[in-house]
Amino acid sequence: MITHPGDRPVPAQLRGAVVALGNFDGFHVGHQAVVGRALALARQTGRMALVATFDPHPARLFRPDSPPFLLTTIDQRCALFDAFGMDGAIVLPFDHAMASVTPEGFVAEWLADRVGASAVVTGHDFTFGRNRDGDTEALATIGGRYGIAAEAIEAVEADGGIASSTRIRQHLRAGEMAAATRLLTRPYTIAGIVQHGDKVGRTIGYPTANIAMGDYLRPAYGIYAARGRLADGRVLDGAANLGIRPQFDPPKELLEPHFFDFSGDLYGQPVAVELIAHLRPEARFDSLDALIAQMDADCVEARRILGSSPP
Repeated sequence: MITHPGDRPVPAQLRGAVVALGNFDGFHVGHQAVVGRALALARQTGRMALVATFDPHPARLFRPDSPPFLLTTIDQRCALFDAFGMDGAIVLPFDHAMASVTPEGFVAEWLADRVGASAVVTGHDFTFGRNRDGDTEALATIGGRYGIAAEAIEAVEADGGIASSTRIRQHLRAGEMAAATRLLTRPYTIAGIVQHGDKVGRTIGYPTANIAMGDYLRPAYGIYAARGRLADGRVLDGAANLGIRPQFDPPKELLEPHFFDFSGDLYGQPVAVELIAHLRPEARFDSLDALIAQMDADCVEARRILGSSPP
């Protein structure tokens, strides 16, 4: 798949494409319906199928002090588009200049001139342009003047409600990992580079791979059955602590997976950690022995869960 920065015109081979347009954070089942329709329309008409997404997330521009909320990094999102079968992804830079463009200007400058879209597919609630003045009806009307067809996909019902990133975030904050997984169609995954830590875990028989949380949404703090995916393709089962480690000082927010039966050096390597099930909240114990006993029990439970949930 071709990934192209959206601050300059797309190459000739991508022009005339059918474009799925949206933020698509999480790329959940509702987003997949939008992108799937664009892919199907592109294949029917013999055109390229592109996704146009935004980075940074518009909410970050308007609310820079809001807590971390992302379900996917832009790299994860593009990898998901690739796996879905799209021909390319365009990453549009969402800054104050783009936010101030009128709906007409967005269609003319971005979709027609820079992207060269022949058709655009969005979700039914898509808005665009200055003050979010443009909606799907405006997109169809304005797009028609530039030879761009527009189609809006209705919300997707899934797992007893409308599939949305907001709903997934609610599940994650509550530790409801199975519900989030059903809407995402995959486990919630935090990817990062393994960094050096205090190396406390190795002294008690539980070495961990420390990963900073960055801009990811913080799911419920606590212990998780987890699965790690390494750059070389290896898949490792384990248990992970996500939180501030109340047993140790000073508090430090980290994701700390311990991978079962693994020996090796992961420092500096990328690891994607899938959070499969929330086992319990973080807790402070009366002694180190009590902590180790609980960690032993956590790992037994994590092995049981992961054994019944293969990759």
